[in-house]
Amino acid sequence: MTELRPETRTVHLPHPQLNGSRPISVPIYQTSGFVFDDPAVFADGMGRPDGAFVYGRMSNPTVRSLEEAVAGLEGGVGAVATGSGMGAINSVLLGLLKPGDHLIAQKPLYGGTAGMINDLIERFQIAVSYVSEADPEALRAAVRPETKLVYLETIANPVTQVADLPGMCAVAREAGLISVVDNTFASPILCRPLEHGADIVVHSTTKYLSGHTDVLGGIAVFASDELYRKVWSFATELGATADPFAAWLTLRGIQTLPLRMERHCFNTRELATRLNDHPAVSAVHWPGLPSHPSYELAAKLLPDFGGVFSFDLAGGRAAGERFMGAVRLALLAPSLGGVETLILHPASTSHRMLTAEELVRNGIGEGTIRVAVGIEHVEDLWADFEQALS
Repeated sequence: MTELRPETRTVHLPHPQLNGSRPISVPIYQTSGFVFDDPAVFADGMGRPDGAFVYGRMSNPTVRSLEEAVAGLEGGVGAVATGSGMGAINSVLLGLLKPGDHLIAQKPLYGGTAGMINDLIERFQIAVSYVSEADPEALRAAVRPETKLVYLETIANPVTQVADLPGMCAVAREAGLISVVDNTFASPILCRPLEHGADIVVHSTTKYLSGHTDVLGGIAVFASDELYRKVWSFATELGATADPFAAWLTLRGIQTLPLRMERHCFNTRELATRLNDHPAVSAVHWPGLPSHPSYELAAKLLPDFGGVFSFDLAGGRAAGERFMGAVRLALLAPSLGGVETLILHPASTSHRMLTAEELVRNGIGEGTIRVAVGIEHVEDLWADFEQALS
């Protein structure tokens, strides 16, 4: 069979093999462990991620189906599913960095990642340098002998800068560094960072992959078997493993991922374009707008521009608070990637742990509102935004 496109891969998911048949949908293997007749097979399964199923913290058929599904979508050799997106990020960073190492990260970052990096600095004496997500020469200049890893986001949270993945990953590879890309905002439908030279891709599967705001999960996908096995070993020791029921819910969501992403992107384009012309709005941050600094790069890298955008209200924080209190259809809530439209105020919620200087570095203002656009009818969403702004 020829190589399958993502729209087909998401429907035909990997299944655990039975004796001559298999179920149409992946079942939930809700068990803490597995019984063996052969001691050698038991021992072998304890030591590798692709061996026999042994213990739920190490392997489970439902979880492995999820890992194989996302690895296939991203083009990786293997994946490690975790209990949350931060579980995947922490498994990678803690599993690959040691005291005295140097990490280079892009300037705009998800608040949880930024907080974790600050903790690495304080707790493990890991040095960190920040560079622009689209400046390979700045990355090259920041490399030190002790530099180990480069951390990027395909589309940054919350003001949606797009990373120059081909350029940044090429510099990382030349310098012998491991490049890690958070692909949550794009999903494998809009971008596959391993194809652009990344070594590891991480997702919060809570978001677009599961897609229904009913599960927590994360996953890390690897370009090399060596990194895959190293992080798997650490993640199982850390206890970050995904639960089989959460994995099953995520598999169920993945089957409609391409359809949902198409609607998310369509709705976002309409809302971002209309808000860009609204007198109460001073700026709209979405890479699909020609005014966005990442527009040209995004147009080359992505087939569409994602389902999250931010906008700045001319009245600052007070205007933002009034807007959030006035919406009726959009929900004031954390997270993104579900079927519902969610809004939040990053400075007081998702990025609350950042200093004023760090907020500026991430492009976040007092009046910035982040919108995770759902799949509702766009005219209903626009009517809600319009009445809230007025």
